[in-house]
Amino acid sequence: MLELIAAFVERYYMLLLEGIRDTLIMTVVSFLFAYVLGLPLGVLLVISKPHGIRPNRVCSTVVGWIVNIGRAIPFIILMISIMPLTKAIMGTKLGVRGAVFPLIVSAAPFVARMVETSLSEIDGGVIEAAQAMGATTWQIIRKVYLPEAFPSLVLGSSVSFVTIFAYTTMAGAVGAGGLGDIAIRYGYNRYEADVLWVTVVLLILLVEAAQTIFNYLSRRMDKRIRK
Repeated sequence: MLELIAAFVERYYMLLLEGIRDTLIMTVVSFLFAYVLGLPLGVLLVISKPHGIRPNRVCSTVVGWIVNIGRAIPFIILMISIMPLTKAIMGTKLGVRGAVFPLIVSAAPFVARMVETSLSEIDGGVIEAAQAMGATTWQIIRKVYLPEAFPSLVLGSSVSFVTIFAYTTMAGAVGAGGLGDIAIRYGYNRYEADVLWVTVVLLILLVEAAQTIFNYLSRRMDKRIRK
């Protein structure tokens, strides 16, 4: 048994390390850029509602439709359909670089809804008090909305992170690299069940680690706000 494990490690050690590295690169980069796009969209959804601090029916409807359409398209279909655009922007439609752009496009609408949900949980009385003191829209967003919702935003970001992480495994089906690609190329196509199950275990461990980190950060933020 030990000999089989040693032989497996010797054969696939570097391959799996590269898979973990590529998966984390795709996930982290896409996560950060998805929040760069999704956070403003989520804020815009909240403040432009009929009872928001800057109601705007047209803006709310248009942004809502964009977000809904983006969330409705399955990732694998989106990735394939925008391959020409991906190649034009990223220079390639394969590998890690080719996966990042569709991951961002797919995740940003999801992030926007997560942000909207977190901001909508804030007590309306806090917003009204800020308005009564003459705070501007930007001041309310920066000093009330985001600080008050920060623990919820951090906890919600764990869901976004894990979702993007899952998307990277789907991207492996079209040659994006990472653990998903290894599971498909070796575990499925070559019928190497040991590789398939090891990649599954690694994916579970990475998800658990990410969730633990985000839970810890959320608890820390809660304590700071209570102080």
